[in-house]
Amino acid sequence: MRIEQIMTRQVVTVAPDTTLKQVASLLVERRISGVPVCDATGKVLGVVTEADILWKELGVKTGAGLLDRILDSAYGSNARIMATTAGEAMTAPAVTVSPDDQVAEAAQLMIDNGVNRLPVVRDGRLVGIVARADLVRAFRRTDDEIAAEIADDVLLRSLWVDPESLEVDVVQGHVTIRGVVENRTTAGLVEQFVRRVPGVASLRSELTWRLDDRNRRISRSAARLTRRV
Repeated sequence: MRIEQIMTRQVVTVAPDTTLKQVASLLVERRISGVPVCDATGKVLGVVTEADILWKELGVKTGAGLLDRILDSAYGSNARIMATTAGEAMTAPAVTVSPDDQVAEAAQLMIDNGVNRLPVVRDGRLVGIVARADLVRAFRRTDDEIAAEIADDVLLRSLWVDPESLEVDVVQGHVTIRGVVENRTTAGLVEQFVRRVPGVASLRSELTWRLDDRNRRISRSAARLTRRV
């Protein structure tokens, strides 16, 4: 599943000179935890979140000790506390994804970077946004939808494997796949791609591969020849 299939296209954004008071009001009114900061052309400059605004609650540190000065040098905490606009408080550069990226890639980025939402950009311009809630909704898909994506996107489009050559059963998100593929590498790729399909709770692979079958036939033939000799 690609990001463009689950992203929100109508995105609330702010300009760099939007005041933090205005940003806070926007977050509360829209019940969201962050917004992209964009310039006049739609280029994403950064993201300002509830966490960025919370720095204001700390107050400016005075008479800081050595440890505080080291932390401020590393994280710019006093600068963030003094911020009054979105451009001053935002986290930049923003972690972004492309509409053509897979949902699994967005999930990994969210986990690795500890963020709840990702701006979706094409050619550097904002075209949507994807949040953790969108990924959770994708996981709720029906068994038929999961089976269809495995057949069309994974097997046919990504791996060039004829879906009719394999048997795919999906029951409450638990996938069983059977059949014969060309080699062990292909079998491994099928398993890897299927596990990344949103909604797959588990995978049982009963795949075999032709090269293995061929080797077994050769071994049996060699054994028969040895017995004759």
